[in-house]
Amino acid sequence: MQISDVARTTGVSAKMIRHYEAIGLIPPAPRRESNYRDYDHADIHRLGFVRRARDLGFSIPEIRDLLRLWEDRDRSSADVKALAQNHLAELDARITLMREMRDTLSTLANACDGNDRPHCPIIEGLAGLTSAKQA
Repeated sequence: MQISDVARTTGVSAKMIRHYEAIGLIPPAPRRESNYRDYDHADIHRLGFVRRARDLGFSIPEIRDLLRLWEDRDRSSADVKALAQNHLAELDARITLMREMRDTLSTLANACDGNDRPHCPIIEGLAGLTSAKQA
């Protein structure tokens, strides 16, 4: 398959396929005489794995580890689980931070009258002139 066909099949853009190839996440595809890349079923399967891992928010280094574990038939599922649990902890921390951000912005937005006057707690909060908790 050519890269455009692989992109359509996997949902990974041709640009990202080239990037993954450049950083060694997927092996370089052999080239035809016409210099087009030629992907096979294994490449498509690997790209699908990468796309699903990215959809779950795994980083490139984490995906490298997951691919290594996927290819290792003697792997311990404990290693895979540990990687997933570490990622879950990172996601939980980001969720907590985003909730705090949302609460702060909500407090500032609720404190703003939204009228024709120039006084605005949102601007003051962003400028550091008032605490979001006070607003």
